[in-house]
Amino acid sequence: MKTKNGFMRRKLGTQEVIVAVGEASKQFSGIIRLNETGAFLWDKLAEGNMTEEKLVDALLSEYDVAREVAEQDVARFVKTVRDEGMLDD
Repeated sequence: MKTKNGFMRRKLGTQEVIVAVGEASKQFSGIIRLNETGAFLWDKLAEGNMTEEKLVDALLSEYDVAREVAEQDVARFVKTVRDEGMLDD
C-alpha cells in the first residue's frame, strides 16, 4: 500500500490534516483530521510498500501499545483512507 498522488498531510494551526490537491481535489473535497497516531501511519504509508502488518510493527516500535490495540488502530485507519480513495494497493 501507498498513499495516492494528490493527497498530502498538512498542518492547519495545531491540527494535522490530509487534503486533496490538484486532480484529486475534483473527487475529494473534504479534510481528514489526524491525531498523532494517524499522522504517524500516514507518513509510513507515504513511504510506500506497506502492509497492515508492517504498519502494526511500526506502531509497536514507536508507541507503548498492545499488539491487539495496534492492529485495531491500523485496520480502522487503513479502512478510512482506503474508503476515501487515498490509497494505491
